[in-house]
Formats: sequence, C-alpha cells, structure tokens
Amino acid sequence: MAASHSDALVLFGATGDLAHKMIFPALYALAKREALKVPVIGVASPKWSLPQLHDRVEDSIKRSGAIDNEGALHHLLSLLSYVSGNYNDLSTFANIKEMLGSALRPAHYLAIPPSLFETVIKGLSAAKLADDSRVIVEKPFGRDLASARELNRVARSVFPEDSIFRIDHFLGKEAIMNLLYFRFANTFLEPIWNRNYVASIQITLAEKFGVEDRGAFYETAGCLRDVIQNHLFQIVALLAMEPPAGRDFGAVHSEKAKIFQAMRPLEPDDLVRGQYDGYRDEPHVAKSSDVETFCALRLFIDSWRWQGVPWYLRSGKYLAATETEILVELKPPPQRLFADSAPTTGRANYLRFQLSPHSAIALAARVKHPGKEFVGGQRELYLLEEQPGQESPYERLLGDAMAGDGALFTREDAVEAAWAVVDPVLETHHRTYPYPHGSWGPKQADVLIATDGCWHNPQSEEVPG
Repeated sequence: MAASHSDALVLFGATGDLAHKMIFPALYALAKREALKVPVIGVASPKWSLPQLHDRVEDSIKRSGAIDNEGALHHLLSLLSYVSGNYNDLSTFANIKEMLGSALRPAHYLAIPPSLFETVIKGLSAAKLADDSRVIVEKPFGRDLASARELNRVARSVFPEDSIFRIDHFLGKEAIMNLLYFRFANTFLEPIWNRNYVASIQITLAEKFGVEDRGAFYETAGCLRDVIQNHLFQIVALLAMEPPAGRDFGAVHSEKAKIFQAMRPLEPDDLVRGQYDGYRDEPHVAKSSDVETFCALRLFIDSWRWQGVPWYLRSGKYLAATETEILVELKPPPQRLFADSAPTTGRANYLRFQLSPHSAIALAARVKHPGKEFVGGQRELYLLEEQPGQESPYERLLGDAMAGDGALFTREDAVEAAWAVVDPVLETHHRTYPYPHGSWGPKQADVLIATDGCWHNPQSEEVPG
C-alpha cells in the first residue's frame, strides 16, 4: 500500500543557514513543478514577523540562482506561516498545533543543531504532534557510536523507524543514484565485480576551499566525521552491496547495512590525518588544534565478495580541485602477452565514476597503436554524461520524505554500524600532518596507498598511453 503524503511541513530552524542555503531553494523548485501544495510552518526562536520571513525566503532564492517564476514564488510565500518560540517551552508546540489547523500528517524537519533534537522530539510527543507524522533529521546523526545510539533511542521512543528520515544530501545526487542503477542494470559488470578481478577501489572527495565560516563546527567534527563516515561510506555501500531481493527500499537498506556490518573496524595505522596550513588561524579555531581537515584511510570489507580488496578513501579542504571521483582498478591480465601491458607502464584497466562537479562514467581499456608492433595505449570510453534539468538533492529528498519514500535515506542499523567502524579511531589516532593549499594532502597519504599503487588525482592525472 502506498504511503500517504504529508499534509503540512513544519520547518524547525527556519531562520538558520541550512534553511537559507538549501531548504528554501528546494521548496521553490518544488513550487515551480507544482509539487508543493501543503502549508509550510517555519519555527525558530527569533521574534520575526511573517514579512521578515518572506524577505529571507526571497533572498535565499536570489542567492541560489534567480527568481525566474514569480507565480511559483508567490505560491510558496502564500503557504508560509511562522511560529516564534523557545524549543524548551511547551507553549511553542501548542502554537504549532494551532497553526497546523486541520493537518493530520505533518512532516517535521529538524534543521537545527543535533543538541536540540531530543528537546524538539520530546516537545512534539508531549503536544501530540508526532502521531501519524514524520520527522526529517539532518546529519550529523551523532558524533560517535554512543551518541548515535542515544539519538536513535530518542527518535524511536516517539516515531516508528519508517517515519524517521535521516538526510544525507549526498544520496539525493543524480550521480550517486546512478551508481545503484549502473551496477544492477548491466549484465557485463557482475562477473568481474569481486575480489577475483578488482585490485583496489579509490574514492576521493576533494574541495578547493577551506572551512570558511564553519571553524567552530569543524573543531567539533573534523573531516572523518563530517565527510567520510557518512558521504563516502554511503558510496562504498552502493558499490559493495549485494543485489537486493527487490527494488523496494527496505531490501536496498538491508544490503547496505550488511556492508557496514562487514567493514573491519579501523585502527590508527589505517588512517592519515592532515591539517592545511593556516587552519589554526581561522575564526573560532583553537591555536593548538589537532583537528583534521584532510583524512585518508584504508578500509577492508570482510565479505565473500570483497575479502582482501583494499578500499582507499580520502577527503580534504584546500586541495588541488573540487571534485568527487571513484576509481575501480582491475587486476592485470593473468599473462603478460605484450611487453607494454599494465601494470609496468601504468594502471591496469579501470572504471572511473566522476560524481561532481560533472557526472560521467568511463571505462579505460588498452588499444593497439597502428603499425606492425604490438604496442598500445590506454584510452577511456565515456559511457554517460550529465544531463541538464536534474533535481537538486534537497528538492528530491524533501519531496521523497513528504511522500513517505525512504529509499534515499539512512536506516538506524546502518547509521550505528557505520559509526562502529570509525569509533576506535575517533579519539585514538596519530597526530595531523600539515599540508599546503592546492596540494593533494600530506605525503604520508601516499605511503598509506603505496603497496597498491598511487592515488588517482582528479583533473591532474592523464590516462597512460
């Protein structure tokens, strides 16, 4: 039976940065598609008037692009109302209930700091606003295994699991969704997608900018928590999972959870942490900070399919490019029939998934050069390129959550299993190594991968030929 659609959206943190940068533009996009037809109630502590909130929404849309549909903007603004109040005060929730009127199935979006999740969830329960409703929770969902378990306990004490939507906006990206489709819609991939043919897998999420105005947040999180434990682990799960029993999101979630459970817990020597030059001079950063702005790690999945295959993950600020790529390197042919065959002259065959800033899938294969000699080079064949008009991640995820479609959200057991992998090294690790702006991180990361080759640097590495 299809899930019922939410008949209202309650946006906690309506005056905050997340709402301004992501949520209001997503609501505007839904309005342009005529997919937003329910009241939107903004909730926050500032004593704003409704016209002030309208101004904030218009500024948000202008900054994200342009107001190119006045009718959609007016429609969005007509749906908005605002409740000002303290989340610790039950009268705030009584005001929300009054504003909801006849709505019976609201979706509550918690675009607020994780420290306030419990307060708001308990307030919703006390005001009887949780019955038949949904809750949408922003990452980070916990900062370690213990806090994730506690947040899950609090959420599950009020909402059933299928009414809890944990957002990782990465899962709403078209290129990420295509990983699942590409793996299981193509016959040729399955026979080689295992330890017998795959030598190693690399995932790089690089950013050319620093922490900007997020110094205070980064001091409490760091790169491992902020990017790798959630975004990159989700990519690993999509690449490594077994075929689900069906297309329903419960089956997909179950297979992804099995991958997190099969990941070998990290040890300090599996990790290289870096910090870009000048990080300690950023606003709200401690002068003696050892927080990592770069992290590279070696991961193993103890399953029948992936036993012994190393997965190399890295991410960082102030790197040489802003790009996300996956490189699946295959093992070389079992016999070197030709003198120039890999790996002595470069990489063996590989699949390369470019996820951002553009979307592409490429297959690298060796092709003979013209002439009598059996000498060739490796060339890439592009299988897919980005298409215009794609939904933004927040537009897609917000629409899905309100429709009750949990396919692109994370489940309780998967969240906890992913934290269990990194938990041993969150506090017990080697010191950070400095690295200059515009580099690919500290040189120690090259040592981490040395036994299996070298890093693939997006935009800077040419195909051997």
